[in-house]
Amino acid sequence: SHRAMGLLFSSRVAAVAALIVAIAHTCTSEVVAQNLELPKLPYDYDALEPAIDKETMQIHHLKHHQAYLNTINTALTALRSEESTKYLAKMGVDEVLKHLDEIPAALQAPVRNGGGGFVNHVLFWNSMCPNGTKVPDPSEPLGEALVAEFGSVMAFQDAFHDKAIKLFGSGWTWLSYDLTASKLLISTTPNQDTPAMAANLVPLLALDVWEHAYYLKYQNKRMDYVTAFWTVVNWEEVSRRYQEARGKAKQEL
Repeated sequence: SHRAMGLLFSSRVAAVAALIVAIAHTCTSEVVAQNLELPKLPYDYDALEPAIDKETMQIHHLKHHQAYLNTINTALTALRSEESTKYLAKMGVDEVLKHLDEIPAALQAPVRNGGGGFVNHVLFWNSMCPNGTKVPDPSEPLGEALVAEFGSVMAFQDAFHDKAIKLFGSGWTWLSYDLTASKLLISTTPNQDTPAMAANLVPLLALDVWEHAYYLKYQNKRMDYVTAFWTVVNWEEVSRRYQEARGKAKQEL
């Protein structure tokens, strides 16, 4: 009987231990599932050469983008850990950037810089492709909108180029769609800020003008980097985002 009790006790201990492992695994899985992951590039690291060199792309993606990802994941974990801020973490990174004023002061900078850096780079990678794609024709929706707002596609490129080379310090140059005004606009943001922090703006095209984006190849010649950027712009993706933004604007009317 002692042996039977011992076996019973052992089996219960084993069952409890298995339950603890299962709970721990579930908790770990939840945390992992809630963490953002570094997206793979939609092309090889050397695919944008000669416009952007392989070494720059590797460092930019695996080091800089990864660092922004680590920062936002740490901040989201902190938001999830408090009952009063859990709702913010559940919004997702795109939405939480529109609610910075609701975030505790100590976490505002990590969310702004890490979250902005994460989403900006995702859009930047997708704004480009090997050899670029055909510039939109004025008969196409995006081409028509560019002509309506800037006079021609070339005039848009000139205005965007000018903004990019004149931006002081580190930041981004953008083509966005204003949902409220139903029009395109060019803007710049400092650091890792994004136009998407404003509820009415949808970024369509992103150009990173931080020095880490071009310095290995171009050193201080930002103008040459911006000029080369046009040879790898993925206009098909920009057009897709434009159509999506217009559809969203119509839904909200």
